[in-house]
Amino acid sequence: MPELPEVETTRRGLLPHVAGRTITAVTLRRADLRWPIPPELSQWLAGQRVEDVRRRAKYLLLDTAPGSALLHLGMSGSLRVLPADTPLRAHDHVDIGLDDGRVLRFNDPRRFGCLLWQPAGEVHPLLTGLGPEPLSDAFDGAWLHRLSRGRRAPVKTFLMDQAVVVGVGNIYAAEALFMAGVSPLRAAGKVSRDRYVLLAEAVKAVLGHAIERGGTTLRDFISPDGAPGYFEQELAVYGRGGLPCRRCGRLLRQALIGQRTSAWCPGCQR
Repeated sequence: MPELPEVETTRRGLLPHVAGRTITAVTLRRADLRWPIPPELSQWLAGQRVEDVRRRAKYLLLDTAPGSALLHLGMSGSLRVLPADTPLRAHDHVDIGLDDGRVLRFNDPRRFGCLLWQPAGEVHPLLTGLGPEPLSDAFDGAWLHRLSRGRRAPVKTFLMDQAVVVGVGNIYAAEALFMAGVSPLRAAGKVSRDRYVLLAEAVKAVLGHAIERGGTTLRDFISPDGAPGYFEQELAVYGRGGLPCRRCGRLLRQALIGQRTSAWCPGCQR
């Protein structure tokens, strides 16, 4: 599914086209995606000005005065800003009409995405209990070290816990651990503070670079301008199990960690 850089790429692509626009109407072509779409959402949004397009974890929020439309792209969803008369494709489930004659169109073939509502001043249950944003000052090595004490789970599983830090999915956890030289198999509670400092810096570097490059090219992901990301071409370990390490030449190992396929270098990562 699209990870944080893909969602942030989408947010940045939508922002100049959607923020400041007034929503003229909302067309729901089905009553549910992963969960039922609130039927009142159309009346709540119609006539409202979009004040901002924000991201929290892998969720996008379209902020208006009475509240926010909460969207998740799921496994294969995409958001595009298109002329209102653009012919519909299969799985074009939602149109949010804008006052410039265009629509924000939500396409979701697998229907694992969502469109929900967060009233102003409230936090939706899906967003409660989340850890800090990985690119924020609240996320650092000291935070990881403090939360990891006594944890026996592999550090890769710990890093992907959304209560620890949001948005670090399988791809970017693997890449950050490689950059920091930390084995994904090491127990989280056995990683030192100094190595967590390196790991937090690596998470920020890997995610920041991926955002600059437009995210990781995933089979089903389409950014708002129709261009895929390009970061996948530079991946050091993810999806490369059994191939030579780009740094030392040793063969990368691969195993299931937390039910996710993981690759790492036994020479570079300890």
